[in-house]
Order: sequence, then C-alpha cells, then structure tokens
Amino acid sequence: KKYSHFMQICNYSICRSSAGRLDGKMREKTLTMDTLNPQVKAVEYAVRGPIVIKAGEIERYLEEGGTKPFSEVIKANIGDAHAMGQQPITFLRQVVALCTFPELMDSPSFPEDAKWRARRILQGCGGHSLGSYSASPGVECIRKDIAAYIEQRDEGVPSDWENIYLTTGASDGIMTILRLLVSGKDSSRTGVMIPIPQYPLYSAAISEMDAVQVNYYLDEDNCWALDINELHRAHQAAKQHCQPRVICIINPGNPTGQVQSKKCIEEVLHFAYEENLFVMSDEVYQDNVYAPDCQFHSFKKVLYEMGPEYFSSVELVSFHSTSKGYTGECGFRGGYMEVINMDPEVKAQLVKLLSVRLCPPLAGQAAMDVIVNPPQPEEHTFKQFHQEKSSVLGALAEKAKLTEQILNAVPGIKCNPVQGAMYAFPRIFIPPKAVEEAKALGMQPDMLYCLRLLEETGICVVPGSGFGQKDRTYHFRMTILPSIEKLNVLLGKVRDFHIRFLKEYSGLE
Repeated sequence: KKYSHFMQICNYSICRSSAGRLDGKMREKTLTMDTLNPQVKAVEYAVRGPIVIKAGEIERYLEEGGTKPFSEVIKANIGDAHAMGQQPITFLRQVVALCTFPELMDSPSFPEDAKWRARRILQGCGGHSLGSYSASPGVECIRKDIAAYIEQRDEGVPSDWENIYLTTGASDGIMTILRLLVSGKDSSRTGVMIPIPQYPLYSAAISEMDAVQVNYYLDEDNCWALDINELHRAHQAAKQHCQPRVICIINPGNPTGQVQSKKCIEEVLHFAYEENLFVMSDEVYQDNVYAPDCQFHSFKKVLYEMGPEYFSSVELVSFHSTSKGYTGECGFRGGYMEVINMDPEVKAQLVKLLSVRLCPPLAGQAAMDVIVNPPQPEEHTFKQFHQEKSSVLGALAEKAKLTEQILNAVPGIKCNPVQGAMYAFPRIFIPPKAVEEAKALGMQPDMLYCLRLLEETGICVVPGSGFGQKDRTYHFRMTILPSIEKLNVLLGKVRDFHIRFLKEYSGLE
C-alpha cells in the first residue's frame, strides 16, 4: 500500500516535470514571440531599458562581494526623487496617513489642519474609507479642489470641476486620451506630433496603438526652444502618409529641461487652431522652474488670454502629477487631467473608458488633493510646509546650476541651461573611431558611451538615442535629483570618464 502511494507521487511528479507532455508530445505554447501582439514588440522604453538592467546586475554583483573600480552604482536614469534620498513633505504624509488610518485622528501628534483635510476627503469616500472605490473620474471634493487650484494658478481663468479627471499618475491620463485619438488605417492613420527629444512614454504609446509618430525637433542651439517653422515642416511632411490629429508638448521639458516662453506657447496654440489639432500639454513639472528669467505659463491660461475665439474652440487636455514638483511622490501614482472643449459625446466615451479601470488609487487621489490644497499662511502647519517646499526647490535650483557649470567645463560636452524639470540633456562629442566600434557591435554610439560609463564608474544615465535626437548628434539624459554631495561625485566621474574616452578614441592628450 505504501509502495503504491509512493508510485502515485512519483507519477504525479513525472507528469508535472513533463511540463504539459501528453503521450510523449510537448504542448506548444499559445503565446510566443511569433504570436505576440506586434505592437507590443515595437514598444521601447529607454528610461528602464538595457542600461538600467545592466546597472541592476552590477549592483547585485557588488552586493555578493564582487569588486569594481567603484563601490556603488549611482542611478541617475529616472526622476524618482525619494529613491534619490529626498525626504517626504511632512504635511502630505500626515494627511494621507490620517486618511489611511483614521484612528490617528485622536492622536495629538497630528495637526488639526491635517485632520480637517483628511476628514473632508474621507467624507467623500464610500464608507468613509480609502479602501472603497471612488467614482471613475475621482472623488468629487478632490476634483473641486483641483479646479480651485487651477483658477488660482491661472489668476482667475475659470475651471469647471466636471472637466477634471483623476488619473493613476499623468501617464494613465496620457494613454487614455491617446486611445480616444488614435484611429484610421493606411494614410488616414492618426499622426501624433511629439517633440524630439521626447519622453519615451509617448513613442511607446504610439507604437503600442499603431499610430504614426510625427517628430518635430526642438532647437538645441536656442536652449531647446520650440520653433514654429519646424512645426509647419513636420506637419506638412506627415500629411503625405498619415492624418496628423494631435500635438503633444512637454513644458517644462523632459528630457531637455527647458521652460517654453509665453510667445512660444501662443504660436503653438495658433498653429493647433489653424491646423485643427488636438493639444496635449504635459505640465507635470510646473513647480520645477529654476532659471530666474523663466516662468511657467499654463497652456490653458495662454489660450484664455488669446481670446474667446481660441478659448472656446481649441481642444486641450493638460496633465499634472504627484510624482514631480517638490513632493516627488512617485509611488502614490496620483495625477489629474483637465479636459477643455471636448465634444460632449466624446466626453461620454472618455468616461466609459475611465469606468473600465474603475478608479485611480484613493491614496494617490488624497496625495493629489494635498498638492492642490496645501497649508495656507494662517494655518499652523504653513511654516514647516513652506520651509520644506522651499528647501526642495532651492536645492534643485542649486543642482541645476551646478550640473550645467561642471558639464560645460568638460572638453567635448555642451549642456544647455537646466531651466526647469529634473534633468540635464548634454550633447557629447563621440569620436569617429568610437562610432565605428558601436556600429560593429550593433548599437548606437551613445549606448556604447553610456555602457562604458556604467561599467567603469558605476554611473547610470540614459543614452540620448532613447529619447530621439538629430542625426549625428549624441546625448545622454541624467537626473539632477541626487544630493549635492553625490551629484558632485557623479559629475566628477563623468568628467574624468569623458576625458579618458576622448583620449582612447581620438589619441588626444
């Protein structure tokens, strides 16, 4: 009996190990690279691409006792503020903590203004709990707070809370709007105009949805400004093979760190009006402006100031997020979009799409509410909040200047001023010999450069080819988020590596 039971176990194990074999034949997998959705295969996302995978391998190697010419990997590939050591804004965490665990309302450790906000948010939640679903567009009182914030930011330009939709980070909103816009086949396929260099979310989404990417190039020689003549060129060329329907703008810029002027925004909106284009304005870095001669102008405010003919007709969606700014709360995945002049029937379809994903995370919605409804000067928590916010933004401004100065002192590197956002996108000279070597290895020259930089110094940055760049120009993107001390180390290693790289491939002394 025991033997029989043992044989049953063995037979079961053999069946398990045969991984689906029946009568000695292997069952073929349903999902293979041949049957995989081809649009998924076309997706690329450089920010978390091969360089970052390699960085992870090196980190594990070091943790296991391996030796390298460096003791740690410094990841400057992504705008993840807290991963780089930035401390949370106390008030934001207090409100979210109270919402998450209302029993803390009885604690004297939490300020009354935080408790008041938490109670208000919870009253808008089903069962007074963050564990409930909200309405698909988001908690109503949070949407109203966002509309009030926008009106204040834009100095009185009206904002209707029913045009506000909470999202799972700005990325979720961007993908949702693109799903509405993409249609057609062959020459009628939707063309999506995106800046080059661009944030790879856009090119990835366009590939996944089988739309047509229409590149317009930012002017590197003019601090990455947006040239209206370039928009006309790109649009005219695209009309030969697709139907351009949408233009995307990132302001302040990612990866380029520029802040567009009001005049530039007016020109873009006039262009969109004339060419009947839907405007998507990615404004997640609106709090991240460092250059004293620059100012953030929302596309909505500029559109309003252009007069009712424009403000009542141009279709515009703008996006914001908890992930950037001075809070850097990426993990909460909070965000919103404001939709202007969308056809009412299309808006109903938007709500339907949002309903399919039920609702954004309630904790992220609560975090978004604190960002748009922060402590006021008369409140007890204002002083600490203001100090923390000013400290974060002041440090970023200092690091933006430091990055520009150190990189521009290196032979063969040119870095435009980091006016805003969280990144530098320096242009690097790569000698012809290195270009040929990269070609022989089947990779882009700036990928070779960034791999060498990682392997020799432990610095992880992203090659410019992952964001797009003009032919025969090479760049890398790095975040300015590390601490001043670590950023100095990072920039020093980049400087020394680049000089060694030039000597190796150019024979320069």
